[in-house]
Amino acid sequence: MITVKAKDKLLALEVELGKQGLLSDTPPSERALASTTPFACDVMPFEQWLQFIFLPRLHQILDNNMPLPTAMNIAPMAEHVWAKQTDYRHIISILTELDRLVSKA
Repeated sequence: MITVKAKDKLLALEVELGKQGLLSDTPPSERALASTTPFACDVMPFEQWLQFIFLPRLHQILDNNMPLPTAMNIAPMAEHVWAKQTDYRHIISILTELDRLVSKA
């Protein structure tokens, strides 16, 4: 049940990122993808981290029935990064719901 709900939230996140024009056609470099800094904030914008690291990783976890993280706090980073972007409130809301969903599992 949680897998279905989580997949729905991921789809909603992808759709909203697209609506806001935050999806990139160009993937980050291998160096950027290998970043060990939280949210790869040293080498890419947060929306690229969501698109190219977070979403694929969570899809992989869900598709392979791997254990979900026991706690997830993505929304606070989104709130920090997009504090002045009121257009992105729905994205933050989706991330908040996803954080809560996964942290309950």
